[in-house]
Amino acid sequence: MVSPVLIQYQEKRFTKVNQALIAQANGIIAEYDALGIQLTLRQLYYQFVARDILPNTTKSYDSLGELISNARLAGLVSWLSIEDRTRNVRENSHWGSPQSIIQSAARSYRRDTWEGQEHYVEVWVEKDALIGVVEPVAVDMDVPYFACRGYVSQSEQWRAGMRFADALRRGQRPVVIHLGDHDPSGIDMTRDNFDRLSMFAQDEVTVDRIALNMNQIEEYSPPPNPAKMSDSRAEGYVKLYGYESWELDALEPRVTQQLIYDAISGYLDEGRRAKMIATQERERKQLLDVAATWEDR
Repeated sequence: MVSPVLIQYQEKRFTKVNQALIAQANGIIAEYDALGIQLTLRQLYYQFVARDILPNTTKSYDSLGELISNARLAGLVSWLSIEDRTRNVRENSHWGSPQSIIQSAARSYRRDTWEGQEHYVEVWVEKDALIGVVEPVAVDMDVPYFACRGYVSQSEQWRAGMRFADALRRGQRPVVIHLGDHDPSGIDMTRDNFDRLSMFAQDEVTVDRIALNMNQIEEYSPPPNPAKMSDSRAEGYVKLYGYESWELDALEPRVTQQLIYDAISGYLDEGRRAKMIATQERERKQLLDVAATWEDR
């Protein structure tokens, strides 16, 4: 769990209705923090909608964003509680001694635990804002992950095609586990990924769309939005699904993570990976032993 950082920069007054909304926001934030999940503003908003606290409208989303911003300034909501996954500072890494860099190297030492597996798997998610939901699962399962940011650029599709061609040469079948919105473009992106990846890899690449699908919409009832009729793919979408669309963000993060775990596990030989992990831990210990005796050298 992340300890809250409550700092008052401005004095603000809130109506009783907004005080209740702030308390409900803090409750939802604490609930997910206990699970190790840091929400985006949009994910927090969809929790309000799913719990029938707010209507699913642009006005409600904007109002909640303004309220959370003001509540933070007033010291009522933690500054660490809402994650902006699209704007991050990057910096060089630093170490205080040769010993500390060896310790750091030991902690980050990784074997390819998918070596010798039948499949090579990557996880692709349509939105950058959801990479924080995907990342813990992908890191734990040792698979590459990627935020598509809509339709993937030609250059990134080509690079992916080259990775998958390499996998094919190693005797592994490439698989993309794909998650996207259930709307005209979000559905079509799965088709586009299959077509271009297979072209660049010069062999068929499996694109396994695990969310958001109609069976999940029927099971979990995420709040709908009107389908964007200005989308060139809207006519075909409406014929199949009607005039409503659904955002992947509206699916509870725990559900999304479990879907990813289950999908990856379906392509994995657990026994073979366990042997690779055992080798990794043995070699990591060797590095730590070197670090522990560094000052004696």
